[in-house]
Amino acid sequence: MNTSSHSPFAFSNVRRFIAFRAFFNVRFYYPVFTILFLDYGLSIEQFALLNTVWAFTIVLAEVPSGALADLIGRKRLLVTTSLLMIAEMLLLSFVPLGNSQLIFGAFLLNRVLSGLAEALASGADEAMAYDTLVAEGDPEDWPKVLDIQMRVRNFFYIITMTIGALVYSPDAVNTGLHWLGLQIELDQQVTMRFPIYLTLGLGVLTLITTLGMHDPITEKTKPVVATTIFKKIQHVSRITFIAGAWILQTPMALAVILFGMSFDHVLRMLVTMTSQYYRVIDLPEASFGLIGAGIAMLGLVVPRIARAMVENFSPVVNVCWVMGLALLSLWGLTLFSPILGILPMALIFVTMMLTSFFSSHYLNQIAEPHQRATVLSYKGLAFNAAYGIIGILYAGIIVNLRDTVQTTSSELSNTLVENEAFRLSISYFPWYLAAILLLITAICLLHFRLLRSSE
Repeated sequence: MNTSSHSPFAFSNVRRFIAFRAFFNVRFYYPVFTILFLDYGLSIEQFALLNTVWAFTIVLAEVPSGALADLIGRKRLLVTTSLLMIAEMLLLSFVPLGNSQLIFGAFLLNRVLSGLAEALASGADEAMAYDTLVAEGDPEDWPKVLDIQMRVRNFFYIITMTIGALVYSPDAVNTGLHWLGLQIELDQQVTMRFPIYLTLGLGVLTLITTLGMHDPITEKTKPVVATTIFKKIQHVSRITFIAGAWILQTPMALAVILFGMSFDHVLRMLVTMTSQYYRVIDLPEASFGLIGAGIAMLGLVVPRIARAMVENFSPVVNVCWVMGLALLSLWGLTLFSPILGILPMALIFVTMMLTSFFSSHYLNQIAEPHQRATVLSYKGLAFNAAYGIIGILYAGIIVNLRDTVQTTSSELSNTLVENEAFRLSISYFPWYLAAILLLITAICLLHFRLLRSSE
């Protein structure tokens, strides 16, 4: 990167923001995320409910954490995020197998810790980097930062997706050990923890990265000194309500959050079930990482496309593009094509990247520095509340579909029943997204008219 005085990457906070996003968000267990839960002994509905707990933990902590970031500084929250990441990985690294209740409890605590970490990071990392440009550089460089950040993160995805899936597979690990001349045979219960151990290492790197950050100081971002805990809480509440009122009175901000939420929660639900989808279309587990790496390579290109789109197209045009791509990918998934099924899943990831880029760009562009982290936290709250709700709905649908399949096809094994219920559940997603988009469009148009009439 060019680190001249005119480059946004000359600033340590910006470079560390990019590193933080890579270390914190790119995890070795992602290519086997769903089947990791299942192989520990959990069911698909438990998987969905645990991720609902994760999402609602974020919802409860999201906006207060953003206000705290605006009040006491972003670095403290990001360092705490790193410590929580290390704690959640230690939990899964050492939980003993065999006791289903203990395993569920460990995953439940893991999801709570992970949700808290996400909530503390959400808004604070972006706000720190953006305010560094406001204080020391040029905020117009933010699309460049997003571009590079997403490309670096996807470069890391290529590495972690490939390695994570390989070390998860006992066949791949044993082949490697034999090639090294070691006559050792490891089973699934041993190798399934390897991606967790590697992610624990990323947690340590995340902590080192955040310890080197500093809060940019401007007149509008100076932390407020409160002499008592009550005054601090009072000030946090005031910041939170002011930012919420600003969003409701700013049609552009409300539209960005609502449309981004609509796309994000549906696409993210499907992304978390990628490994189960690949299993159902009969792909070998060792290939999951290679496929993920191939998809991640798209991430080296998509941010540059997204940057060109925000520079040349209006927000409405960009929303229409995301809408078309999202619906196309969802319909493609319902076909469950053994090889071609990879294409709609790749399109899901592309659409998520565009959603992330557009929502970050437009919100940072219009938000004031003194409440930027809080506004971004409202975005995170909306995204994760919707994700939590769809998790509950999906768990209920899976239970009903499983009962239906067992009733009509009693000769099928439990695995085949699970797979068939999963197949049937995917057909609900295109219709659900279409209905949500129609509702959000109607809400935004009505809200805009009400604001216009009140002026």
